[in-house]
Amino acid sequence: MNAGSPRFWIVSVIMLATALVLQAHPRSEFFPPRESLSSLPPQIDGWTGTDSVLDQDTLEILGPGEFLVRDYENASHPTLPSISLYIAYFPTQKAGDTIHSPNHCLPGAGWVPTSREVVQITHPDGSSFPANRYVVSKGGNRELVLYWFQAHGREVASEYWAKYYLVSDSVRMNRSDGGLVRLTTPMLDGETPDAAQARMMNLGSQFLTLLDKYIPR
Repeated sequence: MNAGSPRFWIVSVIMLATALVLQAHPRSEFFPPRESLSSLPPQIDGWTGTDSVLDQDTLEILGPGEFLVRDYENASHPTLPSISLYIAYFPTQKAGDTIHSPNHCLPGAGWVPTSREVVQITHPDGSSFPANRYVVSKGGNRELVLYWFQAHGREVASEYWAKYYLVSDSVRMNRSDGGLVRLTTPMLDGETPDAAQARMMNLGSQFLTLLDKYIPR
């Protein structure tokens, strides 16, 4: 992000305001009960997940939270690309450690966004919420990325709204916990983003009803 761009200054002001409000709110913070991310089922509907461990440098950048990095593969359909699940949960964001948006992390890892949009993800009960959808490329490889911010029973795509709700909920509920959910899959040759999303959400939709156990409402 260019340091002279309006967006840079908007983000900077929002982040500064968030930090100031959270630091100025001195009441004891409420930490709701939740299950560890590691207990999220590693086997779902024919898919088997393998966990990865983040290196220490990455953990220091992310700050104090709990992180799940898991690659799911379908043994019954070995030609299907794997689906990667990443969940970051922060019990508190009052110390200045807030969720890192993939909007900034993906380019830093060498992935170039070729398209980006906000799409609607449908819950099993028919309700929906907005999520960010990116097609990214590196060399000759393409991947589809879906991600959203989640906290207190609310899913949002915008990092600006996520910051707003962080401040609002800290004042109203005395909570600053929250999480990020990201799904990634390699795209097949000629595969459209809609087709890749539908394929990925055959597994991803299985998680939607489980997330409240790990990212409390």
